[in-house]
Amino acid sequence: MSTTTNGPARHRSLGDQTWQDQAVCQSTEYHPVDPEIFFPEPDEMDRIRAAKALCRQCPVRLTCLDAALENNDAHGIRGGMTEEERTLLHAKLATRLDYSRVNATLAGRDIHLTHAERRAVIHAAYRHGLTEQHLARLLKVTEEYAKKQYREIRRALRNRDVEQSRENPPPPEADGKRLRRDDFGTAA
Repeated sequence: MSTTTNGPARHRSLGDQTWQDQAVCQSTEYHPVDPEIFFPEPDEMDRIRAAKALCRQCPVRLTCLDAALENNDAHGIRGGMTEEERTLLHAKLATRLDYSRVNATLAGRDIHLTHAERRAVIHAAYRHGLTEQHLARLLKVTEEYAKKQYREIRRALRNRDVEQSRENPPPPEADGKRLRRDDFGTAA
């Protein structure tokens, strides 16, 4: 089962760490923050509450959470969630399908994608008639791999059309004319 969303349009690009400069947890001369507060023991509820309170004020909280999930970061409080709270999200990450991420990729941005999102990009690129070369650039893959993906989509669509035609056969005809209801007679 996949989780489908239409999230925010601003997503972290591949290799982008600039969002960390905007994080509330960054210690400055005027805003000192002890980084150890984000790595409490499970029973240190005061430290957990204090770290989560800082996270609630953070303008890049969702980006931080996204980065923690994508990097499989299992330590400390990230994005306002403890390690235990992120466990379920880690398990569901591969099936995440966020169409805003798909659209951002199709627009040319280098976005971290889950497997489900990559499949959606491939399908959308095929439907919109993008070349294999364009798909290869979008996904940072070889042209051969892009061609293989398009072949798989064509095969899947062809098989789907065959299955649909089996399920919905054309109506019977008599002498090249379509039969009407009255042509069947009545049962005795």
